[in-house]
Amino acid sequence: MYESESISLKDVQEAEKVLKGVISPTPVKFSSTFSLMTGNSIYLKAENLQKTGSFKIRGAFNKLYSLSLKEKKRGVVAASAGNHAQGVALAAGILGIAAVVVMPENAPLSKISATQGYGAKVLLSGKTYSQAEKFAVDFAKNKNMTLIHPFNDVMTIVGQGTIGLEILREVEDVEVILVPVGGGGLISGIALAVKKMRPEVQVVGVQTSSCPILCESFRQGRLLTLKRNPTMADGIAVETPGNIPFELIKKYVDNIITVEENDIAQTILLLMERARLIVEGAGAVGLTALLSGNTDFINKKLVVVLSGGNIDVTLLARIIDRGLARSGRLIKFTVAIKDAPGSIKDLLELVALKGANVMSIRHNRLDFELPVDCAEVELTLETRDREHSEEIVEELRKKDYI
Repeated sequence: MYESESISLKDVQEAEKVLKGVISPTPVKFSSTFSLMTGNSIYLKAENLQKTGSFKIRGAFNKLYSLSLKEKKRGVVAASAGNHAQGVALAAGILGIAAVVVMPENAPLSKISATQGYGAKVLLSGKTYSQAEKFAVDFAKNKNMTLIHPFNDVMTIVGQGTIGLEILREVEDVEVILVPVGGGGLISGIALAVKKMRPEVQVVGVQTSSCPILCESFRQGRLLTLKRNPTMADGIAVETPGNIPFELIKKYVDNIITVEENDIAQTILLLMERARLIVEGAGAVGLTALLSGNTDFINKKLVVVLSGGNIDVTLLARIIDRGLARSGRLIKFTVAIKDAPGSIKDLLELVALKGANVMSIRHNRLDFELPVDCAEVELTLETRDREHSEEIVEELRKKDYI
């Protein structure tokens, strides 16, 4: 039976020494914008600016560094769909260890290329992470290589815990720390370090409602397994959390809450516009909880861990569009106009006079439900805000377009 007492603050402090010169101690940035929006003092721990674009290099390097000489010579194997893969690949390259990373067959090409760029050999297996993980376990056993687990490992956990030490140095009077939660390795390490030094500081985990496995496990006090659902926070979409981090979570974490998918998209957009930070879905959930009112915190000094920034550019484009639409800054409508010269010009002049920007236009005169002298026009407009969008819609009504 695993005993959580076997991991100490000293282990995290030793990990910090190991990581010195390897990782970049990431900045903790005060955000006046998000502070005003939430009624708190908000600081952003920008792990999205870490090497490889996420916190994973901390635990990966600490784990690989702790291996025996024989283990290092035999090489390591990891299964990952993204961030853990890159962390292990970079750590192995620095330490001169041969690394094989197993990724699902549908992994984004950008993440495959990045992992290979750090020097690891990439094997594609299975349609899901679970299938890739099974292949990695069998491969490691057959090749007598060491399997590097992304979160269910003591040395990995204490490596991630170094983030907690940095937060306490940067924001000495912090009251609450919000941490993304997937398998539990990140929050368990941070909570251990923080509670050992400042037990009064609250550590709160945040998951997406699409994959709330640790939230449910925390509430019931026992480790559960749930089927993962599609989510833009794929970095924390875990079906079965680790038993080692769960023991630490039960001991040191104050609460775990969930946020909605649409709210995550809005937060990613706001971080880009207001903080000039590119953050992936998993990394944005902590701030999402505050912006969507999922917490009772008010007049608190909070640090939000932005755990990673490795977001696929095509997904980012869709998130931007969805975020703009949700905030009322992107509207789409279809109108019927006379199929005659000047009709489209009149419609576009109306839009221009109201100060909107045309993002796309589609003209269709073949819809059999339309009168023969009419055509259908679909417009997508970029506006200043929801009020501006409502003004445009009202003007369209006045002119009998809708």
